Amino acid sequence: MWAIAFLLVSQPVAARSHEGRIALTFDDLPALTILNDQAYVDYLNVMILRGLKRHHFPATGFVNEGKLDELQRDRQIANLQRWLDAGMDLGNHTFSHESPNALGAEGYIADIVHGEPVTTGLLRPYGRRLRWFRHPYLETGFPASVKRTIDGWLSTHGYRIAPVTIDADDWEFAEPYDDAIARKDVARQRRIKAEYLAYTARRIEWSIRSGHILFGRDIAQVMLLHCTRLNADSVDDLAVLFRRFRLRPVSLDRAMRDPAYRTPDTIADKDGTDWLERWAILKHRDLPEAGDEDPPADIQAAYDRVDNDRR
Repeated sequence: MWAIAFLLVSQPVAARSHEGRIALTFDDLPALTILNDQAYVDYLNVMILRGLKRHHFPATGFVNEGKLDELQRDRQIANLQRWLDAGMDLGNHTFSHESPNALGAEGYIADIVHGEPVTTGLLRPYGRRLRWFRHPYLETGFPASVKRTIDGWLSTHGYRIAPVTIDADDWEFAEPYDDAIARKDVARQRRIKAEYLAYTARRIEWSIRSGHILFGRDIAQVMLLHCTRLNADSVDDLAVLFRRFRLRPVSLDRAMRDPAYRTPDTIADKDGTDWLERWAILKHRDLPEAGDEDPPADIQAAYDRVDNDRR
């Protein structure tokens, strides 16, 4: 039943004449999980990367260096090394995953700097440097003066902001999935995964439609994922979705060549907002209501039972 439901919801409403592009980005490296288990974190990193390589998908992982000491530091760093050895890129997601709303401009900038040393050292042997930055919670600074200060610092220090145009709230499914694994509830794992894939299909379709409303064409999409066991177990299913929606995974560098990303981001808001919504405000356009809904109520309730930290 779940497989049939997934196939039904994941069909695009209208056929598209050519292949689009999508950049895959994974936040919260070395991992986002409620399970305090180094072997579990090691496994999900290995399996995500194995899946990405199997499908020849490039990806960028965004690191919270504050997570390195939450488990075994050497093994946490080894997981970051795995991403580079697999041909992926790494970016900065701040040290503590805190919001500029809480830290202010100067505190937030300090948290970015605090999140650089290990990742910088890992990139150096590859002749690379930290270039990409992803805001936790997609909160970019409020009021406008705070945003301008943060944006200015990032620019002068060689960072480019990694935007998001597809956000399927995978974190909200991922922690109940961890809980189901811990409880050895295989049937619940399957239900959560099926709901996640169905919801992701709706979000992808919404983003494609929104891109057409804003720019009159297919834009290169940037998808926000998290480094989770759920995604480790879903890489092949996501690959099916990308084929169904005629999206070819490309590097973040390649996706960002799309002229859509030259659109200035001047939106200062306390809430995290994806870039399609930001552009809609700037362009005075209405985006589709269909597909722009929250995750299913049972998933929200399950998340609140296992990790009641909803912002």
